[in-house]
Amino acid sequence: MRGLAEFVMKGRKQAIMAVLLLGLIPLLYFLNPVIIGLVMLRKGVKEASLVLIWAMLPAVAWAAAGDPVPLIILLGTSGLAWLLRESESWEFTLLAAIVIGVGIEIYLRVQPAMLDTVFLQMEAYLIENNVQGLQLEDFRGTLTSFIGAVYMFLAIILLMLARWMQAALYNPGGFREEFHKLRVEQKIALLLVGLMLLANFEVLIPQTWVLYLLLPLIFSGVALIHAVVAAKQLSSRWLVAFYAFIMLPSVVYMVVLLALFDSWYDFRARLQKPV
Repeated sequence: MRGLAEFVMKGRKQAIMAVLLLGLIPLLYFLNPVIIGLVMLRKGVKEASLVLIWAMLPAVAWAAAGDPVPLIILLGTSGLAWLLRESESWEFTLLAAIVIGVGIEIYLRVQPAMLDTVFLQMEAYLIENNVQGLQLEDFRGTLTSFIGAVYMFLAIILLMLARWMQAALYNPGGFREEFHKLRVEQKIALLLVGLMLLANFEVLIPQTWVLYLLLPLIFSGVALIHAVVAAKQLSSRWLVAFYAFIMLPSVVYMVVLLALFDSWYDFRARLQKPV
């Protein structure tokens, strides 16, 4: 990845060549948002916009072929990179990323053909395995929001990769320090909790939108765990063990609660105080 970053940052021609080639290859087209993010973070809106225009060509082609996700992620991640550059706030950027997840969900609801294909495949699987009594349509809303949350998560990860590449080239160790400081403040935490309560009672927003509201807190909690491991100079095995269990719902809830407590008590500041 460092080699790609070095190549892209040599000049505009190299960046355009990279986004055109990568944009045509399935799955590798997700590197285009990273490239645009890197150019945006380092060189600003004007230079990034010139490269973005070329990056959109293959993305629009994929959209015309029935896959709009590369285009949505490209534009969404580019927007997040601009917000991060202007605000210098990961907290604000994570909140803005909710728009990407909601945007994906709106598209899936307006154009349900993609989900229809998934449900047909699932239905065939259930019939083949003689599974009865399960109404797939009951899961459509949850699945739609889950897909939106997955792509919201992906956009954030791609932005972080762009930030890491920038730091690797121009500020070694800078991303690690920046990530360790990622924290959701009290007011934002209260806002997220309030919106989650509304969602649970299906007031104003759907219940499944809790998935979008949890992600900023999850990233904050993960950043706190990384910061504690670094501050205490613990073995990296602690992080390996943590990521081995992060997919368990109980672990996710604990990470969210940890992030909420951190919003009030700022554990990182307490760790830095002399004993």
